[in-house]
Amino acid sequence: MSKKVNWSGVFPAVTTQFNSDFSVNLDETHKVISNLVRDGVSGLVVCGSVGENTSLTIEEKMAVTEVAKDASGGRVPVICGIAEFTSAGAAKVARAVEQVGVDGIMVMPALVYSSKPHETAEHFRSVARGTDLPVMVYNNPPIYKNDVTPEILISLADCENIVCFKDSSGDTRRFIDVRNEVGDRFILFAGLDDVVLESIAVGAQGWISGMSNVFPKEGETIFRLAKAGRFAEAMPIYEWLMPILHLDARPDLVQCIKLCEEIAGRGSALTRPPRLALQGADREHVERIMAKALANRPQLPDVGL
Repeated sequence: MSKKVNWSGVFPAVTTQFNSDFSVNLDETHKVISNLVRDGVSGLVVCGSVGENTSLTIEEKMAVTEVAKDASGGRVPVICGIAEFTSAGAAKVARAVEQVGVDGIMVMPALVYSSKPHETAEHFRSVARGTDLPVMVYNNPPIYKNDVTPEILISLADCENIVCFKDSSGDTRRFIDVRNEVGDRFILFAGLDDVVLESIAVGAQGWISGMSNVFPKEGETIFRLAKAGRFAEAMPIYEWLMPILHLDARPDLVQCIKLCEEIAGRGSALTRPPRLALQGADREHVERIMAKALANRPQLPDVGL
């Protein structure tokens, strides 16, 4: 038995906007989110990896979440990322954002500590026990080092409010392995931009997307076409966007995404240290592929946006 939520479609992992002194710019963050909702995204994730969660205080996380709730106006679900060093710390943030009124939380494994499988599972259990919110388990082993394997996820099937699994491993076979064991117990979300079409083909019902911050209409169109089995129409758009989507798989994905946002006129490239601005060949690469993408923007078929 699990809680019922209606999460599907593209949920951009929203960027947090900063002032020149690195304080959070709530007005600009509100503007960025409002524009995403205007352009037809299906949901929002704030304070994720792209939202620079680990660079924010708990008060800032609550403030960003409040802004997202206001900007969404109840039109789309708002999910808040939870990325902390300890299980107790994660539970504390979960309780705080629950008071703000978020629609769910996306919980990362405990950061820094490389846990054993049973410790990883207990981290998610303990956070889920401390909240009534629906919980999305977030797996990103290249970045966070702890791998939430299908076996670990399956062991959490008895936790009623763990409802969703976001996988950024890039291994789409995991969705099939999970479904073979527990059927439709968990909503499956793609978490790595450059395997989203493949993820949808094997059962992903949603996409937590970095680059849909930059191209929200195109991202939602790719998703809806693929979900409808219209792969022949989705492929040219996917191929056009792929050089941009590859940036989501880099360690400096936040800087890449925010620079793309700035080039597209959708936000600022400024990140909080220790993240520093892209320079030299890295910056030139992003500028070059963005220029090509913008110059060759495809005509989008009607998908009801």
